Amino acid sequence: MKRKPVKDIQLKKGTTTDELVEQMFESGGFTAKKLATGVDILEKMVKDKGCVRFLSFPACIISTGTRGVIKELVKKKLVDIVITTCGTLDHDLARIWEDYYHGHFMADDAELYNKGVNRLGNIFIPNECYGKILEKKMQPILAEIYKENSKWSTKDLIWKFGKHLEKEKNKDESIIYWAYKNKIPIYVPGITDGAFGSQVWMYYQNHRDFTIDLLKDEQDLSDAIFDAKKSGALIIGGGISKHHTIWWNQFKGGLDYVVYVTTAAEYDGSLSGAQTREAISWGKIKEHADNVTVDGDATVMLPLMISALLERI
Repeated sequence: MKRKPVKDIQLKKGTTTDELVEQMFESGGFTAKKLATGVDILEKMVKDKGCVRFLSFPACIISTGTRGVIKELVKKKLVDIVITTCGTLDHDLARIWEDYYHGHFMADDAELYNKGVNRLGNIFIPNECYGKILEKKMQPILAEIYKENSKWSTKDLIWKFGKHLEKEKNKDESIIYWAYKNKIPIYVPGITDGAFGSQVWMYYQNHRDFTIDLLKDEQDLSDAIFDAKKSGALIIGGGISKHHTIWWNQFKGGLDYVVYVTTAAEYDGSLSGAQTREAISWGKIKEHADNVTVDGDATVMLPLMISALLERI
């Protein structure tokens, strides 16, 4: 067996993120090497012109500054399809109009409740910055959209909201805006599981013909998958967005490039903790695909990985 020596990381003034990540690979150190391998795979995926590139992630990270990293991937057209959860729409829209705030994990949650503040990890979200502002802003937009049509897929409905953001001063910070601007579809298979979906339901109370056509989304995904020569995915966390991404890719023989970023363990059989090797058994990832599972918090891992990726391309 050819032996490769472990090399120390050399920290110097002016070291770029990409240079640091390359040193992390040479360091041989545990998750550091996985992170560096993930950047290599993402670079291959982005540069492969015949590859349909998926991005999936859960909503929680959009309540944090990591929203800016996701936005850059969409703004720079480094992904072709986004699959996420309803809360992504909630947080992305709410933060256009109001601020979220620094908090802490050990806050008194009963006290927060009595003060009308919601806690998401160590992020504080006052009611007026979430449900109240979404109702105030979304209902007039839904009324305008209804005039045009009463039946929408999640992709088309989200693009319509993106168009309505054109006059907002903070639009450039929005994932939804850049998805609309660059015509990158966002699919939300669990569209009713959040404030955005609840606002749609509220509008439906007086407009019973206003409906969400989820099967139109599925047909769009089918067309994208079956026309793809290759496919790749950056999959953050787990849940419905992760599963929907790998589920559809099994129908083309599996993903060719895959990077998982997760904090979950696999011992309980959860999808969130399932490693890439498990998906190979289902045919959701190809047997010889470039793949890695990076263990760690996406709010730490993604800024490092995507910064290095942007420097390379």
